[in-house]
Amino acid sequence: MLRMQAVNQFYGPKHILRDISMELPRGTCTYLLGRNGVGKTTLINCIMGHLPIASGRISWQLSGEAELDLLIYPVEERSALGIGYVPQGRQVFSQLSVVENLRVALLAGRNKSNRIPPMVYELFPTLYAMRDQRAGDLTGSDQQQLAIARALVLQPELLILDEPTGAFQPSVVAQIGRNFRQLQHEFGLTLLVVEQQLPFPPGAGDRFCLLEGGCNVAQGTLDELDDSLIQTYLAV
Repeated sequence: MLRMQAVNQFYGPKHILRDISMELPRGTCTYLLGRNGVGKTTLINCIMGHLPIASGRISWQLSGEAELDLLIYPVEERSALGIGYVPQGRQVFSQLSVVENLRVALLAGRNKSNRIPPMVYELFPTLYAMRDQRAGDLTGSDQQQLAIARALVLQPELLILDEPTGAFQPSVVAQIGRNFRQLQHEFGLTLLVVEQQLPFPPGAGDRFCLLEGGCNVAQGTLDELDDSLIQTYLAV
């Protein structure tokens, strides 16, 4: 699916990512964890092509196809390769309607039709009911649903979400967790979810990768994310 090997990145003279290696097994949900400022969003921006890397390798492989060097593809082509992205803060087009937001996203995908995939409204039926409303008039949780739906119209195989739970109340976080499980188990997506704090959406997730000071200090299954790691690298 996606593999990073010894990735380094700099902002000017400042060394931000230090020999990061990470693999996303197909069909899993991996949490990219760490406190503010440890390099999580920088790592995502390198995957999406918004930032160059100084050294290392990022490879990408769709189901049944040969492995590709992701770094040779410009940012505008990476979504068409099957990588969806939900940025922090949602960033919906506030003056456009819900359905217009979704149709704009179709232009960047592998399928150039104007048809919104049925899975989008199956996952988020409230968006269908609000499809003609301005995105800027939606609640924060509905805008988050729209941001996820906008990435899904591209029919990606990997979906990257940057702090999707935000400051939402527990009921919204629980619903996001149910969406994650449905995306994995019913639609076969691989998920990479950036978070800086616990708890996770209940029952969601398989693996974690923990960053500190731009280094990957631990990774494994969520069962291996013990109290010692949490207190050392996540506790505020």
